[in-house]
Amino acid sequence: MAEERETLELDVVFVGAGPASLAGAYHLGKLIERHNAGGGTPLEPSIAVLEKGKEVSSHALSGAVVDPRAFRELMPDDWQQAPFEAPVADEKFLWLTAGRALSLKPLPPPLRNRGKYVASLGKLTSWLAEKVEELGIDVFCEFPAVQALVEEVDGKPRVVGVRTGDRGRDREGKPKPSFEPGVDVKSRVVVLGEGPRGTLAKQLEKRFDLAAGRNAMTYAIGLKEIWELPAGRLAPGDVVHTAGWPLGLSTFGGGFVYGMQDDLAIVGLVVGLDYRNPLLDPHTEFQRFKTHPRFASLLDGGTMRFYGAKAIPEGGWWAMPRPYGDGFLICGDSGGFLNSQKLKGIHLAMKSGMLAAETIFEGLLEDRLDETRLARYQQKVESSWIRDELYPVRNFHQAFDKGVPAGFFQAAVGLLTGGRGWGFRDRLPSHPGHRRMVRLDRPEGRGLEPPPPVPADGKLTFDKLADVYNSGTAHEEDQPVHLLVADPEHCVTVCAREYRNPCQRFCPAAVYEIVDDPSHASGKRLQINASNCVHCKTCDVMDPYQIITWVPPEGGGGPNYKKM
Repeated sequence: MAEERETLELDVVFVGAGPASLAGAYHLGKLIERHNAGGGTPLEPSIAVLEKGKEVSSHALSGAVVDPRAFRELMPDDWQQAPFEAPVADEKFLWLTAGRALSLKPLPPPLRNRGKYVASLGKLTSWLAEKVEELGIDVFCEFPAVQALVEEVDGKPRVVGVRTGDRGRDREGKPKPSFEPGVDVKSRVVVLGEGPRGTLAKQLEKRFDLAAGRNAMTYAIGLKEIWELPAGRLAPGDVVHTAGWPLGLSTFGGGFVYGMQDDLAIVGLVVGLDYRNPLLDPHTEFQRFKTHPRFASLLDGGTMRFYGAKAIPEGGWWAMPRPYGDGFLICGDSGGFLNSQKLKGIHLAMKSGMLAAETIFEGLLEDRLDETRLARYQQKVESSWIRDELYPVRNFHQAFDKGVPAGFFQAAVGLLTGGRGWGFRDRLPSHPGHRRMVRLDRPEGRGLEPPPPVPADGKLTFDKLADVYNSGTAHEEDQPVHLLVADPEHCVTVCAREYRNPCQRFCPAAVYEIVDDPSHASGKRLQINASNCVHCKTCDVMDPYQIITWVPPEGGGGPNYKKM
């Protein structure tokens, strides 16, 4: 018997309280406020933002060096009140070997950050949420949207809202005494700003064929720690980017160090989730990065305070799905609005949310929010500075399929050709990152070895469980596992032979573990330590068989990135 669910009727619902949704909600609220002050027929739509985290900032993670362009447009009079850490000051780009750091000068144009700001995304989203609520827009935390509500309207599917997750189910999915069914939030239009690899965006991509004619989206994983350093060690606004060691010449990625206020430093590593060696562990490479003499001396005497990890959509312009459909719009990382050459997406996410808001506002004025009206969102994107920024770097990540030197060469050529790829092609193809992983039971994989381990000393380097602790991650233990593996037996038979279970390595939080179990025919079984999950979505992206599906856990569970 189906549970009776409460229904909440709204006009507009934004899913996810990241920079895209919050900027969109704020912009929509201000557009309506200005319209109503102008004396026309007043608009009074009901608007809400749904956030799965315990607080707005709980699951907000980015580097971050922020381009303030979108802030200036969103709040022309107040944008400088945003809680940035510091304007970018000293900048360096280093090519690393195991023992040396070569400073490359002049800085490559994409890495010139004067006029931009070092920031904590957690602080920025908290501040934006306060501004949204001041406009009378509700922000509901601990409301994970788990299902898009789709109905047939005039013979065609239309999104009519979202369903939030149940609370109070035990590990087997049975209701506990505290059970509360999720809420059906009905809405005239749903704006998906769920972040990378969004749960509802994935559902709708299949249902509405949003990726037709597009390149496959590729991703990276960003790993980040915040350190408290001895006084005066790193100035606020100092920015360092690196390439080369420890990832070498075949794996996309690089490191970064940013100076914050109060002698805090952001230290991180980005690793492309299209690496070939299934024995590579991004978390281990991050720990190795910190042992470089340049950074070990910087961090000496400091204390690691916070940790986090997140997938980053790196596919670029050609991989962005169609961002609209009947009843919905997609913005931010869910729609691939990120410049992988500059490693920046916050300003693009915010602008996408603002364009979504303008599309909805115009529809409200006409009392028409059908697919034809919502299709104007894509037109707005293509005529905005989003396209001006992303189209010239449309082939950036694809060029690294041929290795890091070739990728840098292509990036330089792209600056001269308006972004054209190899052979002056306007569009280079791409492949899902997991397909580049080499099978270890085939000739090309038999010589592959794991990179050497990095011992965790608890001072400079840490194991995954120590970092999970510093992420503030907490989940209700007695709830259904939110990492759905379609065929666990496949993991201990086929995957063990072909890839040696890379989930144990690509997960940065020790969620997946192959353990002995005499009750299984293979003598092994997959153990999922779901309470460790930091919600990075890497498993959903990098599993070579695509049999892992990440879904939101019970509302409020997960990391606490408030200070990240």
